[in-house]
Amino acid sequence: MLKRVVLFVVTNLAVVFLLNIVFELLLRTGLVSPRLLGNYGPLLVMAAVFGFGGSFISLLISKWIAKMTTGAKVIEAPRNSTEAWLLETVRRHAERAGVEMPEVAIYDAPEPNAFATGPTKNSALVAVSTGLLARLDRAEVDAVLGHEITHVSNGDMVTLTLLQGVLNTFVIFFSRIIGSFVDSALRGRDDERRSGGGFGYFIAVMVSQVLLGMLASLVVFWFSRQREYRADAGGAALAGRDNMIHALQRLQGESESELPKAMAAFGIRSGAMGLFSSHPPIEERIARLRSAVSS
Repeated sequence: MLKRVVLFVVTNLAVVFLLNIVFELLLRTGLVSPRLLGNYGPLLVMAAVFGFGGSFISLLISKWIAKMTTGAKVIEAPRNSTEAWLLETVRRHAERAGVEMPEVAIYDAPEPNAFATGPTKNSALVAVSTGLLARLDRAEVDAVLGHEITHVSNGDMVTLTLLQGVLNTFVIFFSRIIGSFVDSALRGRDDERRSGGGFGYFIAVMVSQVLLGMLASLVVFWFSRQREYRADAGGAALAGRDNMIHALQRLQGESESELPKAMAAFGIRSGAMGLFSSHPPIEERIARLRSAVSS
């Protein structure tokens, strides 16, 4: 069972679902014309507004969601040598990567993991678990932090937002086209135009939106896996190839991560494999790092 999905994807789907309810209410109260369903141009514009709206709202609140779901505490002033080292290491990587110093946080979790999130590369959050600090040595944690800073410097959060916005748009657009056709077949075209779509339309839209959303998620997860390879390469450049490989090897031997549902998009590891995983298998990531050096 998939225990962790991408935070961004989950938040995005929740926001889009809420926006879709608003859309249906506007449709049924007459504030939005039912003829929109039969006019593909305006429908596509509406789908883009709602699709990109949900995606960018998710991005804007990503740091708040991350802190709330993990209980991450931002280091305002270091209380010990470990926190001081964390701040200095992140600062060093951020300077080399050419981004502003992100917020640095620690969250309480026994499994070793870390993640990065935030609305822009110059307004990011990098968080590590207490398990990561306890189970990996500083050279390995250094590489993990380099991996996360690379996510930030590559603009992966914003890129994912744009991709998700496009996918949301088409999911909303085609689900309503499908709903319109299904409702027309069940009720008759003239009756549908007078009422703006009935129960068949609503059910068809909801079902097709779920199915199309799952297909869209496959694209998002594929994209996330490709960005992991780039983040690994960035971590190797910032902290050393051997340290990055050693960190991945240590993580490979750990049990499945329990990072709250969806923090996996820009974390260092994921518990699930296959098409619905946000991360490639760690052995493939290690092999990619080794082949990049030898080639």
